[in-house]
Amino acid sequence: MGCYLRGDVILAPVAFEERGGAKTRPAIVISAAENGDVQICPVSSRPPTDAPCIPISLNDFSEGGLDLFEESYILTARIRTIRSGEVVGKRGRLTQECVALIIAQTPNQKTKNTDSKKRSR
Repeated sequence: MGCYLRGDVILAPVAFEERGGAKTRPAIVISAAENGDVQICPVSSRPPTDAPCIPISLNDFSEGGLDLFEESYILTARIRTIRSGEVVGKRGRLTQECVALIIAQTPNQKTKNTDSKKRSR
């Protein structure tokens, strides 16, 4: 089981619709608890029409990255909780500035800080 930090970019199973099945997609870790739960915001190639989002590009990565051919969007209103064992892989890490934007826009995250001190590679 890996340990993840706020701002890590991972690949994880995410369901965008309640009745649809989960697909492996990029996501941003917004918090990680010691019990193995990881809160994530999914990344999409299309902006939602009914909720806030944050555009993301290759310039927003401090290390690693995704195969972004055009702008993608962090869906800050669609927070999901998964077990760290469900994470398929880690793809990189966002800049501190980008992480601050995400946290400012996600409900209940402005004061919450449950990140682990360990980091997976």
